[in-house]
Amino acid sequence: MNLDLGAELALGNLTSPPVLAFIAGIAVFLVTRRSLRYPRALVTGLSVFLLLAIGLKGGVALRTADVSDVLAPALAAIGLGALIPIAAFHALQALTRLGALDRGALAAHYGSTSLVTFTAAITMLEVVKIPFEGYVATLLTIMEIPGIVVGLMLARRAADRAGAKVLVGAGGPPIEQAADGSTSADAEPTSSWSHTLREVIAGPSVLLLVGGLILGFAVGPQAYDPIKPALSTLFTAALTLYLLHLGFVAGERLRDVRAAGGGLIVFALAFPVAAGTIGVIAGTFTGMSAGGSAVLGVLCASASYIAAPAAVGLALPRANAGLCLTASLGLTFPFNLIIGIPLLVAIAQALA
Repeated sequence: MNLDLGAELALGNLTSPPVLAFIAGIAVFLVTRRSLRYPRALVTGLSVFLLLAIGLKGGVALRTADVSDVLAPALAAIGLGALIPIAAFHALQALTRLGALDRGALAAHYGSTSLVTFTAAITMLEVVKIPFEGYVATLLTIMEIPGIVVGLMLARRAADRAGAKVLVGAGGPPIEQAADGSTSADAEPTSSWSHTLREVIAGPSVLLLVGGLILGFAVGPQAYDPIKPALSTLFTAALTLYLLHLGFVAGERLRDVRAAGGGLIVFALAFPVAAGTIGVIAGTFTGMSAGGSAVLGVLCASASYIAAPAAVGLALPRANAGLCLTASLGLTFPFNLIIGIPLLVAIAQALA
């Protein structure tokens, strides 16, 4: 791999307005020690715009793409979406002492995808003028569901199959404690699975992305081209504002990093590189360009802190939500934004 290219990409990424805004958000929180999060309505508005804009652009590109070109990357994305949470679950078992529920919750976060990490990656590729397939937004959408569902299934399966002994609570019903420390109180009725699956599929992020894809596919390039310059400018501005907000949030999470434990810190920084490299290799072998392979790698390396927490909260309400957010938002997201994305782009360029 060309180290000079990697350093050049990293420097270019660090000086881009969205990344500088994120770093500024962390710095402001560390100096002031005050929460400066945006109002919920503003965060929602920025999220809706980013999701629809990505979906719209992807839908236009999908209309002009050959089905045979999209099929192999799409199948690879589905396979990776299912395999990554399995790998994360077992890596966490080797590196940490977390129980099955928390490992499953984390696996769902790392199996899912991060819209903002994806957005930062495609923005960087456009700045450095590395072309990529426009249908990558489709890959983002189809990777979202299997990653979350497989992680939740792993947690349930491990908790059900673990050896258990009965503990009698004071005045309460018997509680079964598994060998990994999880208890029968952590388990949820299986009837909640249908509700959880509906929430994942019908979640705002998936619906907005799919809606944007359909809209872009329907209008086509002729209707999209006149608004493309204005949309591109607004997109960069919205992403910059959104990353400033996430900088404030990530700054708050930094205080929890020490409590997360060394094993979790190693996982949160090393696993994205391993998963992202596998994604880059998969993209290259399915015929994607260097830019497209890099984006697929970024999707594999990213960790969700929007869609996954909502799904995990429904299916595994006793999992440690703070631990998941500390790992995904406090550690993995800044690492990917500053180092991971340029590194994966450089790997994709070297393989190409």
